[in-house]
Order: sequence, then C-alpha cells, then structure tokens
Amino acid sequence: MGLLSKKDKALILDPLTDNNPITIQVLGICSALAITAQLKASIVMALSVIFVMGVGNIVISLMRNIIPSKIRIIVQLVVVATLVIIVDQVLKAFSYELSKQLSVFIGLIITNCIIMGRFEAFALGNGVFRSFLDGIGNALGYGVILIIVGFFRELLGSGTLLGIQVLGDPIAKTGLYSIGYENNGFMLLSPMALITIGIIIWVQRSRNPELVEEN
Repeated sequence: MGLLSKKDKALILDPLTDNNPITIQVLGICSALAITAQLKASIVMALSVIFVMGVGNIVISLMRNIIPSKIRIIVQLVVVATLVIIVDQVLKAFSYELSKQLSVFIGLIITNCIIMGRFEAFALGNGVFRSFLDGIGNALGYGVILIIVGFFRELLGSGTLLGIQVLGDPIAKTGLYSIGYENNGFMLLSPMALITIGIIIWVQRSRNPELVEEN
C-alpha cells in the first residue's frame, strides 16, 4: 500500500498540470513577470515560496480550531510575514547579492494571493498532513512555471543559464554567435514574461481541450 492515497497524490500533482495556480487560476503573475529574467532568481523565488507555503499551511492547519474567524486573515498575514522574514534573513546571510536583486519581491510573497488563497481555502479546513501536501503542490506548480519562464528568458535574452554562457561568447563570436545569432534583448523585458506565460497557457490548453473556457 502506497504512502499517499490517490487524493493525497492529487494534491501535489494537480497544481503541476490541470490546476496550475499561474496558468489556470491566473494567480501570482506579478512575481512571474518581475523576477524571471534570470534563472537563478526564478529558482530562489520558487524555493522560497515552497518553504513559506509548506510550513505556512502546517501552522495554519495546527491553529485552525483556535483562530477566531473575525481575525483569521490577520493571523494568516502574521504567519506568512514571519516565514517571509526568515527567508529574507537567510538570503541576506548566504546570498546577499541575490537578496538585493530580489529585494522587494521577497517581501511581496506576503501578499501572494496563491499563499493566502490556500490558507483560506484549504489549511483552515483540513489536517496537517494534507495541508502540507496542498501547500507543497501549489508551490511546486507556481515554481515550475517560474523556472520554465526564467530558463527561456535568460537563455534567449542573455545566452546564459545560471550566469554561465551556453550559446558561446557574443564578444568573441564563438558558438551560435559565429553564425550570426544575436541575443534577443526583448526577452529581458517584463512584457516578454507575459508572452512566454501566454505560450505556456496555449500549449497547455492545446494538449487538454477541457481547460478551454467557453464564452
């Protein structure tokens, strides 16, 4: 007998595909536009949200029976703000340059509607284990899109991945640059993140027509 039931597995797998928080629910778009010009920043933001959502869902689930309904939003904000402060301090301690690059966007995790939505819609009404799975699943769904967008934006915009030149040297004209390839600077602009996400949404709906909304 497996460790996870079919319903438990769905909590993790559904947000990765047919119920993705960015491409299906259209949540968390702001950070996807702002920090995905570099793959490293996308990965760090994804890991940060995974930590905040996983731990946050556990805390809210543990407290769900003692939180007065009138102040539940305030309590949720306090929990997520505390976790975001922990993430911010860890980044400043171990990767200060990246912390400066992400700057305000780490703080904006506090207002990420995916996190608050899962606290409100799931963690307040379910046990600790299932709430943890729900948090991890939705954070992974969010993170996968960020990483995909960051991968293509950095590769096509700068010719690098994680800061490493993979298409050749644009100055010495080696690799692809030797045959006339040039980096697409537009990929580093926020509108191209929106276009990239739009392409992902189109591919996703092309593969699964049931996701196409009827007018």
